[in-house]
Amino acid sequence: MKSKISILFAILISSIAIAQSKVGTVNSDYLLSVMPEGKIVVKLTKEYAERLDSVFALKVTTYQNSLTQFRDLADSISQEAKTVKLIEIQKFEADVNKAKEAGTQLMRQKENELMRPLYKKLGEAIRAVAKENNYTQILTLQGNEFAYIDSNFDITELVMVKLNIEKPKATEE
Repeated sequence: MKSKISILFAILISSIAIAQSKVGTVNSDYLLSVMPEGKIVVKLTKEYAERLDSVFALKVTTYQNSLTQFRDLADSISQEAKTVKLIEIQKFEADVNKAKEAGTQLMRQKENELMRPLYKKLGEAIRAVAKENNYTQILTLQGNEFAYIDSNFDITELVMVKLNIEKPKATEE
């Protein structure tokens, strides 16, 4: 009876040891920032933002000119003309607000469009490193709050190797 219990206990202990999961962490924001493609995405996003800003600036200028013109003429025009001008100014203001919202939405869409291939490439590299090193879970460092993480489980550098990214040299400030 004691031997059966000992055998069951040994089987239980070994199954618990086998079932242990291996958890790792990765700094995906850092990896995205050092990927050569990431720098290209930043550049393309900045260029797109500048084009959107120039269109927005034209709308703002039109609105400001209309407002200045109204202020200059306010004392010399009739109440009906003032009402018509105010309605026109409100339309310009609404156009400016719509352009601002549309610009923000377009920027988000463009950034998502440009980042999607990077996320896919990074995800594939993380999965490959996790499988090669028998990790059962990989957690990102961003958005997770940990009291302690053993740096031995951080696979950021392994993913950099998988992506053929050279670690940037530390800059002196």
